Amino acid sequence: MFNFNIEFTGEFVAFFILSVCAIVGAVLAINFTKVVHTTLSIAFTFISLAGLYVVLEAEFLAFVQVLLYVGAITILMIFGIMMTKHDGEGREPARPLLETLAAIGCICLFGILFFGIRNATFQVPTAFASEDNTREIGILMFTQYAIPFELTSVLLTVAFIGAIALAKREEDAE
Repeated sequence: MFNFNIEFTGEFVAFFILSVCAIVGAVLAINFTKVVHTTLSIAFTFISLAGLYVVLEAEFLAFVQVLLYVGAITILMIFGIMMTKHDGEGREPARPLLETLAAIGCICLFGILFFGIRNATFQVPTAFASEDNTREIGILMFTQYAIPFELTSVLLTVAFIGAIALAKREEDAE
């Protein structure tokens, strides 16, 4: 049932440590009550994911992860926090029964995913036609996916302007 023939290489250890860091950062982001601490733990999770991309030999994705998510999105969240007021008035009381049921559900989900992944058979990927994956991503992004790329940038700009307008309206109401 359990087939733990794992070869402990440096790559495996790095993957395991970065995976644990990403999970810990995500759990901390959920459990922190202060918004700034939540943002910093999300940034920690993003950095761990960038490390995972490096281990998986996707350097371009790691660079984009650090540039966009760790840099831009985290700074955008911090600006949003600074523009709004967070006094803790919306704090909920602790519910131990609900937290216990959530923990049991998480453990069950972990078990289902663990056994599902352990028993799955994955195909060995074929070699890429090009060793330069950054070049291939660039060619695809600016030829076949140029319109979705530009629409995404417009959507992010509109969302940022909307967030500023909502924060300004909240400030004017007080």
